[in-house]
Parts: sequence; structure tokens; C-alpha cells
Amino acid sequence: MTFLGQMLSAVPQLASGLLVTVQLTLAAALVSFLFGHVVWWVRERPHRLLRGLGGLYVSLMRGTPSILQLFLLFFSLPLIGLGGKPMLAAVLALGLNSAAYVAEILRGSYRALASGQSEASAALGMSRFECWRHVLAPQALRASLPALVNEFTLVLKTTPLASVIAVTEMTYAGQLIVARTYEGTPVMVLVVLGYLLVCWPILFYVRRLEARLMRGRGY
Repeated sequence: MTFLGQMLSAVPQLASGLLVTVQLTLAAALVSFLFGHVVWWVRERPHRLLRGLGGLYVSLMRGTPSILQLFLLFFSLPLIGLGGKPMLAAVLALGLNSAAYVAEILRGSYRALASGQSEASAALGMSRFECWRHVLAPQALRASLPALVNEFTLVLKTTPLASVIAVTEMTYAGQLIVARTYEGTPVMVLVVLGYLLVCWPILFYVRRLEARLMRGRGY
């Protein structure tokens, strides 16, 4: 088979790996975003035990290797009857790891907000949770948007870790093709283009969203 024929025959397998990568990234980013909000909210509670648990979670996730967390989840899922689900383990591992960083991003944005807003909300009869949900959280989310997008692109770039538990994402698909064709550089260039194909539309849309938000705030 000619070189061009080998590259063309590799495209379907790479496209299948790209689809798995996109699915893994979106699912992990959703877990990260939702659980990151939970951890952030817990870390801001006045109860010392809750704050301590939130801080412990962040320290564990940020202080241990992602691949170790992936192995731990993969080998622990069978204990609750969810064995043989490598994709689930990968989604949870990447998502829960990223949630610690999301929580810290949101917490930093929250701390930068004027404290008078909480007092004004209390004067209007809003509970602490209502103030957090309707006043503080939306502002913190808007201010942290660039950092959150950066974090979610990091989630995309950590998806190759899933290959160690037999999830055939795009990088692993490329490695399988290289092992068959012995054409390393061209195949990996196609893999790089696949990641850019995912990243560029997201970054383009987020830049437009940021510009719209800035116009809405009068900047």
C-alpha cells in the first residue's frame, strides 16, 4: 500500500478516536463544572468541618498524579458493581481532578467581589444561598470564564491518560496506527490536527462570548 493509501486508511480509525476524545472531554468537563461548584460552595461555608473537607479534597486532587487517581477509580468501581466500564472511570477521574481546579478558580473570583453585595442582599431579605445563587455566583462565573476555558482545554489534553485503561481515544488510536504502518510523524501530525479541530472552535466562540460580556458591562 502506498504512503497516501496508508494515511487515508488511517482516517476512519482516527475519526473514531476523535469522537471518543470529544465525548470524554465533554463528559469530564460537565463533571468538573458541576462538582467544582459544589466544592467551591462547601469551601465557603462558615462550618469549619465543611471547609476542612473541601480543602482536603482540593489538596488530594491537586497533590496526587492524575494517572494514580484514574487507576484508583478504575479498580474501585467493581466494588460497587460498576466494573468493566473504563469510559466511566476515565470521565470521573478527569472530571473530579479538574473540579478541584475549577473550585479554586471560582473561589478566587468570588473573593475578588465586593463584600458590600452580600450585605445589600441580606438587607433585601435574601438568604445566604439566594445571595450566592443569584448575585455572587453569576458574577464569579463571568469573571472566571477565561480561566475556566483554559482548564477545560487542559481536560482535553489529559484525555490520552485514558488509554492506560483501554479507552481508545485519539492519541491511542494514532499509536495503534503507527504500530501497524510504522509511519510515526505523519500519523501524529493528523492527531495534532484533530486536537486543534476541537480546540479552535471552542476558543473562537469563547472569545466572542467574552467580548459580548464585556460590552454588556460597559467596557
